[in-house]
Amino acid sequence: MTTIADRISIAQSRMSQAAQNCSRSPSEISLLAVSKTKPISDIITAYQAGQRRFGENYVQEGESKITALTGDYPDIEWHFIGPLQSNKTKIVAEHFDWMHTVSRDKIAQRLNDQRPSNKPPLNVCIQVNISQEDSKSGVHVNDVATLALFISQLPNLRLRGLMAIPTATDDTRIQQQEFASLKSLYDQLQQQYPNIDTLSMGMSSDLDIAIANGSTMVRIGSAIFGER
Repeated sequence: MTTIADRISIAQSRMSQAAQNCSRSPSEISLLAVSKTKPISDIITAYQAGQRRFGENYVQEGESKITALTGDYPDIEWHFIGPLQSNKTKIVAEHFDWMHTVSRDKIAQRLNDQRPSNKPPLNVCIQVNISQEDSKSGVHVNDVATLALFISQLPNLRLRGLMAIPTATDDTRIQQQEFASLKSLYDQLQQQYPNIDTLSMGMSSDLDIAIANGSTMVRIGSAIFGER
């Protein structure tokens, strides 16, 4: 039987091979284990296998896990990667270390205002609707620069980069095009904002193409924790 530790090792090997294939250092790319809907025991098992970054999609579930685990596992880095309604920003601002899905001024302002003064600035990524699908969350490509400027002026947020969920397709040409577009946006922002160092794109199905196009963080869930 394949264990969570085995699956983490397999994922890291895939990431390393993908990095080597495009002459990048594997150390440039981090693994975000998506632990949504999974029990606390699975997170502890992954932690014991060396995993430190965990992504949650649901506010209350994430809050309960953080509350349960922070005392014994203070070095876990908690990332919120799901859609966020404005009436739930306080929980993310108070508990998480990272927020990947900022796409509106209002959400950014609320996160800034609600971030506790005894915590470091909340690391944020702008979610970009890189596929420009009406059903997708994220800011339009043309509005990224405006939102980045707004976030950069908020003292309790630290703009770290961009995140996107590309078109759900097996067509590698479409995946390549969308990842390359996001990388281009990322490179432009990096020239303006020195803190930017994170390009959050790629999951288990497309991490090779994402890494070839500059991803610095891949989000893997079921390939580590099993199907929901």
